Amino acid sequence: MIRVREVSVIGDDGEPLGVIPTDEAIRMAEDQDLDLVEVAPNSNPPVCRIMDYGKHKYKASKKAHEAKKNQKVVHVKEVKFRPNTDQHDFDFKMKHVHRFLENGDKAKVVIFFKGREIVHREFGQKVLERVAEQTEDIAIIEQSAKQEGRTLVMVLAPKNTKSKKGAPQKSSKPAVEKAVEEDQESGTEATVPNNESAE
Repeated sequence: MIRVREVSVIGDDGEPLGVIPTDEAIRMAEDQDLDLVEVAPNSNPPVCRIMDYGKHKYKASKKAHEAKKNQKVVHVKEVKFRPNTDQHDFDFKMKHVHRFLENGDKAKVVIFFKGREIVHREFGQKVLERVAEQTEDIAIIEQSAKQEGRTLVMVLAPKNTKSKKGAPQKSSKPAVEKAVEEDQESGTEATVPNNESAE
């Protein structure tokens, strides 16, 4: 509902029609079986356009749908390791990590501890270091190793994506080690969504 007394009107063809009393502008739109739509409410006077509002909404919706269709959706794919994962199993899981990263998705690397294994977190840390080393040419560490309950979690992102400041982050052993030490002291946890898992 347009509540002001007069508005600046733009015709259906895009031509400005000048400042017209609101009631008269509404009648002009109705005479053409069209709508009077406020397009710049903060102007003085507000700017309105005579248009087919239903058609306008449909075009806007279609444009948004096309933009969404062309947008690359990045998923977080989970790969689980054990602190004592043997070489064959490690190599097999690393294929998943490489595939996810090469497809433009993020890889959530999870080390799961059973029973008393949790007291030897350094073994899980070493597995994460190996993963970081083997992916350093194609990935950055987006989230350094964090302890979440009985797991250690690290998130890798494809190297062609940028950090919030626009500069690629570097992955390194110290980042993994430092994060684990900090988590042991603070007990902080982080939750990362996952869309797919490879166990």
